[in-house]
Amino acid sequence: MMNLKKILMRRVLMWLPLAVGLTGCAGSVTEKVEDEAQIESQAQEQEGSVSGVINPNRAGQEELLTLPHLDSALVEGILQGRPFLSMRELNAFLSESLGEEQLVELYVQLFVPMNLNTTAEEDFLLVPGVGSRLAHEFEEYRPYQAMAQFRREIGKYVDEEEVARLEQYVFVPINLNTASDEEILTIPGVGPRLLHEFKEYRPYDSIEQFRREIGKYVSEEEVSRLERYVTL
Repeated sequence: MMNLKKILMRRVLMWLPLAVGLTGCAGSVTEKVEDEAQIESQAQEQEGSVSGVINPNRAGQEELLTLPHLDSALVEGILQGRPFLSMRELNAFLSESLGEEQLVELYVQLFVPMNLNTTAEEDFLLVPGVGSRLAHEFEEYRPYQAMAQFRREIGKYVDEEEVARLEQYVFVPINLNTASDEEILTIPGVGPRLLHEFKEYRPYDSIEQFRREIGKYVSEEEVSRLERYVTL
């Protein structure tokens, strides 16, 4: 019996590479039928952080538990409450349990990126190290067309190193119909597979079309999170 099992196992191993090769030959037709679970799995492979600041909508339980002042109850609350569509939402939740000094320390490492073109000026004060003067300058140069503009304008007030630090907490939405691959991949949670789907349905006529098409691959909550990062 054991010999028979070994023979069968060898045959499986011999045929496995061929089966994989045949699957790859199916091309775009096979790609289109990948289900939501596969898309989500690839997205989760990306880090929950960008440049050292963790995005609470992408981070895993173990990563969140390493952060200051987050116990298991708070981490569970974050996991159940996400996606947080704004930093204001996350702050409202955490403020119920943590004091101001604790929040300041935590937000150095945990933050929901802020849309430079739509975030209220007072909300920019949640960015670590940003006071009322700099928050005003963030709003002063709207609308931002790209992060390069943010670097240039805010670089008038702080040095290059500080601009790079601040850049971890904000974003400029990308144009769905013209964005490069590199720009699309800056969206937290978007990897090569979802990049393909973003481009597959160009040109987009409306955000509703984006929701409908990308909703074929990810959950409604994930579509809501992703659409914060895009515009037409």
